[in-house]
Amino acid sequence: MTVKPPSVPDPKGGAGSGLPGAVPGVPKPAAAPLDLGFADDLATPPDGPGAAPRTAPAPAVDPGVPPARKGGAGGGEAGPASRGFLARAALVTASLSVAGSLLGLVRDQALARLFGAGSDTDAFLVAWTVPEFASTLLIEDGLALVLIPAFSVALAHRAKGAKGDPVRALVAATLPRLCLALAAVAALVAGCALWLVRALAPGLPDPRLAADCTRLTATCVLAFGLAGYCSAALRAHRRFVAPAAIYVAYNAGIIAAMYLLGAAWGVRAAAAGVAAGGCLMVAVQVPSLWRQLTSRRPAPHASGPDAEGRPMRLALVAAVLLFALCRQSQVLVERFLASTLPVGAISHLNYAQKVAQIPMTLSLMLCTVTFPVVARALADGDTERARTRVQRDLALASALVLLGMCAVIACAPQLTELLFQRGAFTAEDTAATAAVMRVYALGLLGQTLVGALVRSYFSAGRPRWYPVAAMAAGIAVTSWTGAAAVGPFGVAGIAAANALGITVTAALLLTGLRKGRRAAADGVSVHLRQVLAELSRPVRAAVVATVTGAFAASRPDSAPAGLAAGLLTVTAVFVPLTLALGRPQGRTSALRSVRTVTRRLAHGRKR
Repeated sequence: MTVKPPSVPDPKGGAGSGLPGAVPGVPKPAAAPLDLGFADDLATPPDGPGAAPRTAPAPAVDPGVPPARKGGAGGGEAGPASRGFLARAALVTASLSVAGSLLGLVRDQALARLFGAGSDTDAFLVAWTVPEFASTLLIEDGLALVLIPAFSVALAHRAKGAKGDPVRALVAATLPRLCLALAAVAALVAGCALWLVRALAPGLPDPRLAADCTRLTATCVLAFGLAGYCSAALRAHRRFVAPAAIYVAYNAGIIAAMYLLGAAWGVRAAAAGVAAGGCLMVAVQVPSLWRQLTSRRPAPHASGPDAEGRPMRLALVAAVLLFALCRQSQVLVERFLASTLPVGAISHLNYAQKVAQIPMTLSLMLCTVTFPVVARALADGDTERARTRVQRDLALASALVLLGMCAVIACAPQLTELLFQRGAFTAEDTAATAAVMRVYALGLLGQTLVGALVRSYFSAGRPRWYPVAAMAAGIAVTSWTGAAAVGPFGVAGIAAANALGITVTAALLLTGLRKGRRAAADGVSVHLRQVLAELSRPVRAAVVATVTGAFAASRPDSAPAGLAAGLLTVTAVFVPLTLALGRPQGRTSALRSVRTVTRRLAHGRKR
């Protein structure tokens, strides 16, 4: 993906931006500000001859859309500059996500420091299943996959001059019903907390403590649902700052609650923090969404179709929710199997996952930013642009997650020691967590591909059942393999089953999107051989980088020095080798560089 320097003006305007698009007769500003949500109130459409009318605003300029594809008044060339916008939007989103992930690490460090890795944290982590499920269903893979295409269609209708406001009509048709349904589910989870805990972890020593925590975390069902709704609506409007900041607010709430209430409430304070953090996730997004919904007047005299609230298809909602449930049920399988192991096994698995998943989270930020672009392209009928965007995202996200995977596997002991080994978290806990982390990281590529590919299936806003079947197959592999491996290998066997199951799902999803397949005819398809060829380069580089990185990390005696050596070596080997493998003439020089780095590291310990 070509990224223009930040000085390139951003041509994005029109619907939802408050800035005029490329309207004839209206001069473009010399340096249009990047509109990621900061400039909601900085400018309004100008009045006067040639200006875009307030009642029928120019459509948003979609990155990469040819001018002929656009409806409405907009239509300037958006190719290079829109790629720059996507790069900057991804950078802002990734930066805030990094901040949220760092606060997540601080949260886990506080949990380990205050409560260790024993029966209390096992009880809380069983209750943690509720926010884990809720975040997947309502923020990440669930509502986003349904609502972003729906809002994209509404924005496309608004851009064509539909009567009224299709976006407001969609909100009025969906939000009240969603709130009632989520409130009912939250009450049901709280009322059935004890039975739920006994079903999730039958071997838990203290189910009543876990039930108390579950009742507190049940409130996040409603809060996460509202947060996910706001996030989907804002991303469809090309507003990325507030949605990316939700996990900063969420983790800050949990950390504050643990330190303020931990002495009196024990581990229940962490569950109370989940409830408080969920409310903060909504609070940081409401102002921006409110401006989007109230800053535009309906168009009663427009010539377009009526802006009727388009109800979401029940089959689409069911397909998305079933997929998300199947994916998140991996956690249920893991904790069910781990509950039969000695005390602390669930905690070791949880800490390992939290650290190992950071590369996956960061690599999917690009897909989070471009998902509205793919949905809008399909709404405009431009399937070729959607395919190109998806293939680029797959290649880049895979390379990023493999780089992170190399670092995690190579430096797992050093990472765990630096992050967690203090207070009640002992050296034995460090060794157990690092071993699990290395095994779990083997599935990171599969996790990333699943997260990226499933957006392609649902970006057209149509129900697709193939992803559900693929995820169910992966869960079956995880369950059977985990049940067979937990006895001889313990928690490491559970992590290996997770990696194998999600990799099977990724392979099935990728195969299902191959060009020419009937099931892909109504959405995005990809050139399978081209995608596999792109993926093979970073995979081969990752093998070499992991081995050399682990060797480098093991040389120094201190954890900080070992972590620095491992990270530098992984980066120095992975990046040039990945680039060289794409050019046959560069392979020899890249391998020579790897041997040079290895020889230098071999002598580094003696210096």
